[in-house]
Amino acid sequence: MRTLLFLLSMTIATLISAQEDVSNFGNLQVHSGASMSVFGAVTNTSTGVLLNQGGIFIRGNVSNSQASMAAGSGTLYLNGSLSQTISGTEAFNTFHLQTNNAAGILLNNNISVSGTHNFTAGMITTSITPNYLVYESGSNYTGDNDSRHVNGWVKKRGTTNFVFPVGNGSVERTIAIGSLSANSEFNVRYLPFTPFINQLQVPIRNVDEFEYWAINRVSGGTAAITMNWDFNKIYFPNWIVPDIRVAGYNGSLWVNNGGTASGTASTTGTITSASTSTFNLFTFGTTSYVVPLTLIGVNAYRQNDHTLVTWTTADEYNMNRFVAERSDDNTRFYPIAEVAARNTRNLENYQCRDYKPIDGIAYYRIRCIDNTGNEKLSRVIAVTDGRAAQLALLTNPVKDRIVLVASHELAGLFEYRLSTTHGQLLKQGKLSIQVNGPYELTLDQTVKPGTYFLHVYNSKSSFTFKILKE
Repeated sequence: MRTLLFLLSMTIATLISAQEDVSNFGNLQVHSGASMSVFGAVTNTSTGVLLNQGGIFIRGNVSNSQASMAAGSGTLYLNGSLSQTISGTEAFNTFHLQTNNAAGILLNNNISVSGTHNFTAGMITTSITPNYLVYESGSNYTGDNDSRHVNGWVKKRGTTNFVFPVGNGSVERTIAIGSLSANSEFNVRYLPFTPFINQLQVPIRNVDEFEYWAINRVSGGTAAITMNWDFNKIYFPNWIVPDIRVAGYNGSLWVNNGGTASGTASTTGTITSASTSTFNLFTFGTTSYVVPLTLIGVNAYRQNDHTLVTWTTADEYNMNRFVAERSDDNTRFYPIAEVAARNTRNLENYQCRDYKPIDGIAYYRIRCIDNTGNEKLSRVIAVTDGRAAQLALLTNPVKDRIVLVASHELAGLFEYRLSTTHGQLLKQGKLSIQVNGPYELTLDQTVKPGTYFLHVYNSKSSFTFKILKE
């Protein structure tokens, strides 16, 4: 059984190490140059006074009930090997903070940083109460990335520009606030699956449905919002970049918050809004309509000396042409045929032929272009030459299933692993290939929209695919 070390009064000028839980009911001070290491939990009671001018290393849970705790000038090190929880009735205030726990830290209480926060290892998750990781005026942080950020709420006080280190626990999706007109306090959280996507105010025609940020202003004036997209982390629509805007939800409609975007829709980009005094939900919007047609299906078949590419549309309006494109590596596509649009409200069937030989696998897609230059890309279709032992994705992006097609020469028992871009395993199993396919791997609701890797392998062959989940 773990024992408790009760502190009524202690001043630490050198080094102290405690194997037990520590509860402070009196005056506990750690002087500059000194440190205290606790392998158990630390409880600072309502009668306790804790002042850290040196270093406090804690491997267990932390609870604080001291009102108006002084931040001091020292560093709090949360360096446990098991998940740590911050709790209590009053915020735990520290000057510097280092979070170094690969198992993660849960905030059931606010923790406030006045100096520098060093993300070293592990995720910080805030409760839904909510509780906050608080950055006071003049504070900063370093070391954040996809595996080290805040999955939940971050609070910032002050007058300076700030980038919020928020994400979903798998990828970091920062957002910045700048050009503040007054001393301000903002609460920010990142969230998936944008709500109210059909509640739009002109000139906003569409909003990004896969991600958004909640920004609540507690106090202050106007500010500008800077957002970024990263297609490899979270799917981003194939929008025309000059038409992208910051869209803000005003409680009933997604409205235009302005901005000039830079970057490429298929990779990365940024946009900064106009100065605004209204804060609620924010995501990306576009002022252009989607390409005016319904693309029902795309297929490709190898027939003797050529590949037949077919596609079907409906409700064409103001369309200009279709460009059939091919890739030999599923990365670099080039045009093989161009077909004029018919612009009818009927079902329209199109086709073209590709007489270039296939060396293993070829990939095909259709680029749909309207009369204003807007574009829409179809899914990618894979075709094998039927000779080499190959495995290919039949379509990409995917929705509720991954469909693979194998050449005649590929057979045997394979294992597969579906993982995030950071290596987190989501799904695994066995796949028996006896004929050329197709083979389906169903995706449940735990596989959210984003980018994943599928690895299919046995002792003789190995295939890796980059999967885009819509």
